[in-house]
Amino acid sequence: IYGAFASRKLLKLKDKPKEWVLRKHLSTQERLSHYEEIYSRVLKGLKEISVIDLGAGVNGFSYAYFKNLGFDVEYLGIEAIGQLVDLMNSYFKKEKIKGKALHVSLFDLDRIKNLIKETKKPRIVFLFKTLDSLELLQRNYSKKLILEIAPFTERIVVSFATESMAKRKKFKIKRTWIIYFIEKNFRVLDDFESKGERYIVFGKK
Repeated sequence: IYGAFASRKLLKLKDKPKEWVLRKHLSTQERLSHYEEIYSRVLKGLKEISVIDLGAGVNGFSYAYFKNLGFDVEYLGIEAIGQLVDLMNSYFKKEKIKGKALHVSLFDLDRIKNLIKETKKPRIVFLFKTLDSLELLQRNYSKKLILEIAPFTERIVVSFATESMAKRKKFKIKRTWIIYFIEKNFRVLDDFESKGERYIVFGKK
């Protein structure tokens, strides 16, 4: 996934257009033709917003879609891969975007909460295709993370793949554990699928 973003190529990548970068990362490649649909739904009813993107990858390069839809977004990307953080920050600086990326582990929960609290309200947190990776490292950490950050947010959006990106086959795993958890503890605002990725938008009850 990260081969195109190796540190030895970083200087060259800084001059690449945003669409090129989004196409080179598997998750953002899948969303590229659907970003406006996704953002219009998950941000519906909001205008000036802080977006906190946990496990951002290179999703910060999609910032222009916020602007195209009329959303005034202050963007904070949290990413564990340092090269991707540098790449996003270079892009934000070049394009004079109200955004920054930080090299922070999602397991540093106290710092994550403090960073969220430092942003302006209203706040929405993205967890796009992040939960499976967290669960591989620590079972049930996703639930803990969501419960801990929820009091400081207006909305949280989680997403997960429903198709194999390579073969376009539906997965048998339905992730009922996270769906049940969300429905039990939160108010679901929207639930939809786009290009092999399911999005659940929820907030406090």
